[in-house]
Amino acid sequence: MKFVTFLLLPALAFAHPEEGKAPGKGPETAVRTGNGQWTFEAVPHWGELPEGKNIGPTHGGVVVDDKTGLIYASTDAEHAILVYQPDGKLVKSIAPECRGFHAMDIAEEDGKTVIYGAQLKGPKPLRVVKIDTEGKTLLEISKETMGPIQGGWKGLTGVAVAPDGTIFCSMGYGANFIHKFDASGKLIKSFGGKGDGHKVATNTCHGLKVDLRFDAPRLLICDRENRRLIHTDLDGNWIGEYATNLRRPCAVSILGDYCAVAELEARVTILDKQGTPVSFLGDNPNKKQWANFKVEAKDMSTGIFTAPHGLSFDKDGNLYVEDWNQTGRITKLVKIK
Repeated sequence: MKFVTFLLLPALAFAHPEEGKAPGKGPETAVRTGNGQWTFEAVPHWGELPEGKNIGPTHGGVVVDDKTGLIYASTDAEHAILVYQPDGKLVKSIAPECRGFHAMDIAEEDGKTVIYGAQLKGPKPLRVVKIDTEGKTLLEISKETMGPIQGGWKGLTGVAVAPDGTIFCSMGYGANFIHKFDASGKLIKSFGGKGDGHKVATNTCHGLKVDLRFDAPRLLICDRENRRLIHTDLDGNWIGEYATNLRRPCAVSILGDYCAVAELEARVTILDKQGTPVSFLGDNPNKKQWANFKVEAKDMSTGIFTAPHGLSFDKDGNLYVEDWNQTGRITKLVKIK
């Protein structure tokens, strides 16, 4: 597979403040970012909680239920998973025992929507959990349920589910192995690792997504500290690099032939099917804010990211982006038709 090199494209984002300065509070109206068919408006104050309460800390993911339009955002706070309407109104919070979902995936099984979470922290850390949309636990995979595993069960960062119910999870903060389970939670195999002794070698295999854009399904892996996305088949066999020269990719979401990448260093990038960048969103010129968990709400601005960690398209092409942040932030980007 060819290597893809990022080029600096002119006039890709319209939301930049003056070079080198912190964004500040910013405007109260929608701000445009991106270019061409991938132009978006960032919605001010989307998802803010009532009575000025903080969302965060946010160190998780976002999924969208296309059947209902509801948005699910995970947090490390006591309210765990926040459920929003598309207009940003909070509907409810669910699954307090699932506080600390570091990543999520969503699927329809037997006509019902289910959510898979990779729980890194919280009251029951280091487990993969399947829940329904009310937060009821349907399946758990943990050290206790499966026993010893290659590379150890440590540093859980990502989860993805295939159409047949096969489950993948990544140990990106651990030994960098990826584990494959059947739909019942039974271990099938492990692959990956860190270093020359492993063909699919990664350095922080962070987020995962089953990629259905090709003839056969693939696993798309965020190899964060190698600053690239890679493909394997669903048996863990190496296919190739999909995109390189990224800013520490954490998570991906796929819509049609395109892929959105949450980059921890303060940007979201849209890639085409070949892995070529076609639009950069919310690019932050102030490098002091890149991947900075402690940026305060007053120093953030609409349309400018600090540390994108999770994201999801909805069926209309709008994007929901969660920054890694101490007080929490979720941004809605509305796609301009």
